[in-house]
Amino acid sequence: MSDWLDLDRRHVWRPYTQMKTAPPPLPVVRARGVWLELADGRRVLDAISSWWVNIHGHCHPRLGRALAEQAARLEHVMLAGFAHEPAARLAAALAARAPAGLEHVFYSDNGSTAVEVALKMAYQAWRQGRSPRQGAGQRTLFVAFDDAYHGDTFGAMAAGGVRAFHHTFDELFFAVRRVSTPDSRARGSTSPPLEAVLEADGERVAAVILEPMLQAAGGMRVQPPSFLAAVRAATARRGIALIADEVLTGFGRTGRFFACEHAGIVPDLLCVSKALTGGYLPLAATLASDAIYQAFWSDERARAFFHGHSYTGNPLACAIALESLALFDEQDCLARVARFEQQASGRLERLARMPAVASTRGLGAMAALDLRSRGGGGYLDELGPRLSATFLDRGVLLRPLGNVLYVLPPYVITDDEVDGVFDTIERVVEGL
Repeated sequence: MSDWLDLDRRHVWRPYTQMKTAPPPLPVVRARGVWLELADGRRVLDAISSWWVNIHGHCHPRLGRALAEQAARLEHVMLAGFAHEPAARLAAALAARAPAGLEHVFYSDNGSTAVEVALKMAYQAWRQGRSPRQGAGQRTLFVAFDDAYHGDTFGAMAAGGVRAFHHTFDELFFAVRRVSTPDSRARGSTSPPLEAVLEADGERVAAVILEPMLQAAGGMRVQPPSFLAAVRAATARRGIALIADEVLTGFGRTGRFFACEHAGIVPDLLCVSKALTGGYLPLAATLASDAIYQAFWSDERARAFFHGHSYTGNPLACAIALESLALFDEQDCLARVARFEQQASGRLERLARMPAVASTRGLGAMAALDLRSRGGGGYLDELGPRLSATFLDRGVLLRPLGNVLYVLPPYVITDDEVDGVFDTIERVVEGL
């Protein structure tokens, strides 16, 4: 083992990691269910779904079999000019489950890219779907919310609202107007409400983007369904495209298959990734309304959507995603999420009474608490790395967002395993 770990130390540059000060990475040799097995035989419970992607547990035999069977038939073919069954069937399955009217599916490879695609589609649709007299050429402004995180490509970074991630690149971003949420206003935000910005600058806005119900990397911030409904109503009244970033919230994370269902809304564009393949392979999709699609439908090749990458709609990833959707129904994942939500609610009530805990919240398969910190809070609060190391020593993978500690496990986690995670959290928090 020491040979490949030495290669890792010499060559691998890790994401979201200060390589100079980070502790040595833990060598994982196999996994099953919610458990990771380390090279020295220790087991670690994956309580954050390996960055929120795994829903059916690691090394699920059905998903592995779907991958092997597809690999024996067709591993890849470019999607420009060609078609294959897994991509076609998956697109139909996503359209059937999405809010009504999102019939057109554009594949990509990760959440950032799914968002990038949506931003580009919204802007180009305005350019091509409206005459200059309607101000199409002036719609160069996007609107996004406090505490938003939409990814790490340039368009997605511009829409993001967590400065710790992206402030280095501020001067390179396109114009984005930041607006408040009920949660950010309660914490003292001075950003204006969406309605005020649209009233003043609505004719300049190409699209509004939000994470429905749950803002993840921005601190696991929960918003009410009424807020989601109001955002859709405000954009619909003015004919402004609404982009729903469901990269995290899709596939049951908030207790509904898509978070948009909590308010019964239909966005113009919807982005999915993460749990789409159950944590097996990179795959993302941007679902578009027919109105968006028709803006590109033309005899002119120049009006096409010029975006893509080599592995767009990869057959292996699409085949696994189809099997993951089948498992989602057969294992009644939404019922399991509801059971976790109820169990976690009781444990959060206990945690809320502890002196080190400032507040708690939960939604679906997510439970979070804000910890009091002398570091002032926020993503760069040193409490996060210290807690992460402490939990790993106790056999639980948790990766706090600064002083925000959250649990976001695979849906296959048992009730006893959930209690084990919260028991560990209570013991650690008691020592703060």
